[in-house]
Amino acid sequence: MSLEWRGAAVAPDDEMPSPEAWKPVSVPGRPDQFAGAEAVAYETTFSDPRDESDAHALLVLSGTYAHTRVWCNGDLLTSHNAYFEPLRIRLPESEEYRIVVECRTPEDRFGGLHATDQLPPERCVPGIWWDASIETRPDPCVSELSVQPQVSDEDVTDATVEVSATVLTQEPLDDRITLSLRPEGDVRGGGMMDRARVSTDDERTTVTYTMDVRDPSLWWPHDRGEQSRYVLRAKLGDDEHSVTTGLRTVSYDDGLRVNGEAVPVRGVTLLDPTVEDVARAVDTNANLVRVRAQGTPPEVARACDDHGVLLWQDVPLSGPGSFDSERGVALAARLNTIYAQHPSFAAVGVHDEPVSPYADGLGSGFLDRLRFRWRAWRAGYDASDARSVAEAIDDVPTFPVVGPPGIAPDAATLYPGWRYGDATDLPWLCSQFDVGDVVAGFGAGAFGTPEPGDSPGFDNACHDRHVDGGVDASQSYQAGVVREVAESLRHRAAPLMIVDSLRDVGDAGMGLLATDGTEKTAFSVLADCYEPTQVILSDPAPGERDIVVLHDRPEKANLTVEWDCNGDREQAEHTVGPFARVTVDTLTLSAGDDVTLAATDGQTVVTNEYRISE
Repeated sequence: MSLEWRGAAVAPDDEMPSPEAWKPVSVPGRPDQFAGAEAVAYETTFSDPRDESDAHALLVLSGTYAHTRVWCNGDLLTSHNAYFEPLRIRLPESEEYRIVVECRTPEDRFGGLHATDQLPPERCVPGIWWDASIETRPDPCVSELSVQPQVSDEDVTDATVEVSATVLTQEPLDDRITLSLRPEGDVRGGGMMDRARVSTDDERTTVTYTMDVRDPSLWWPHDRGEQSRYVLRAKLGDDEHSVTTGLRTVSYDDGLRVNGEAVPVRGVTLLDPTVEDVARAVDTNANLVRVRAQGTPPEVARACDDHGVLLWQDVPLSGPGSFDSERGVALAARLNTIYAQHPSFAAVGVHDEPVSPYADGLGSGFLDRLRFRWRAWRAGYDASDARSVAEAIDDVPTFPVVGPPGIAPDAATLYPGWRYGDATDLPWLCSQFDVGDVVAGFGAGAFGTPEPGDSPGFDNACHDRHVDGGVDASQSYQAGVVREVAESLRHRAAPLMIVDSLRDVGDAGMGLLATDGTEKTAFSVLADCYEPTQVILSDPAPGERDIVVLHDRPEKANLTVEWDCNGDREQAEHTVGPFARVTVDTLTLSAGDDVTLAATDGQTVVTNEYRISE
């Protein structure tokens, strides 16, 4: 049932909103006329939607940012404070309904990136962002259904699905729910069916049940295997409810492991996640997206499942300052429950960028490095609260602190060549600050349009230090930084690396794409850098430089490697082992040299081109 909505900016007080005038708005959505408002109220009216076969009417709201209250015919029905968790509200008996939903800006630290200046105000409007609909159901019915797959780390053939079903009934009930689990599409493995008892005098009850999965077919990232899924259906009387899930294990031990096998991670950050962005991530050869400091829309999480892209899901917490750890623990547990049904769900970050930037503007000289070390030493962070929040999640690996070197982050963000220093300073940063295996952000900014003006998340001061020449110059510089850092990280065999970011949220930014999806120069550069098998120069600078094959696949490969330096061409045959780094030859390079590298296994050809600068 579609609804017509009206909206108004209101004062955030304890009463039901009663604005002087309502304006038509699109819901779900983010009405930009209310940008900057602390609270926005939404109103809709409709007649009883049920027919003679229906007993229950449910209001379904998803993505209600950030603190929400819902009234029906003047009575407060519920309040809510976790926008990534959907609301399914049973409506009281009535011939006519007037629904009022008030959404407020965060009343705590858990507004995430939307509570910072990293996103434009029109993307942060308090509202119903993802879904708003009315459902009608018979009696009794399964109003909510969630699943949590479990696969043994020791034996991937030992798999179960934990089912939780919420039942609504008008009369005392003693019945059984029929649960069926069947593979989706043409995949290996048969279906299963069980029955779970429901016995209650209450109008609402929750039934839990664990189903064994015979001969499970596992879900894999797109560069490693198939994206097998299962559909679980719950049938009670005339009512049926279903949910799609998948089976996999995920862990971290000196690298991410999926279904017990190592998966080198090449990722991109999403600041304003869309379904299209997941497909674009695949086009860069990425196998993971990090949705930074915000909830992931349901359709985006499903797209990750469909495309075989791992999902790093952050708790919505960003920026300096203390926070209520008990509230954080509760939110993390709820977040885990919501996303656990998605086989792509692979990691959780807790506190994003918990200290203010301390090295912006510093160069690469001796004194600049001393200043960097001094400021890093002073930028302390007590990670105890973040670690207590991380402990609430035990299904996927967690990274409690995501931030700059110097605060001992669990996942480092590194911006040499943009915020500080040169792109070639990455080895110094890694060795000086004992940067670990996980790099959750690197890159540089660039213009997406000829006259960008001020754009959220884009530091014009950083740009001015590095580029003077408009769109083409800025995009060329960005591409150079992305390439230098990405190749250096891969050469170092960093097991998890994420570029910041895939797409801009304004007319300029750190994105490899403009806000409308137009490719910047760095997009194709990253796609080359992220090829699972690639051939690179150890350092694209004058001097003796190695030709290195990077091979991030679990099986060996027989490769033909060819290199061309200023028209002089040579080639060699090499057998490269699983997850190997192999030096093929050494070149003596001078400024101005043109170098082209290529490698093929007989089926796929990868290339890399360099112009050697001073």
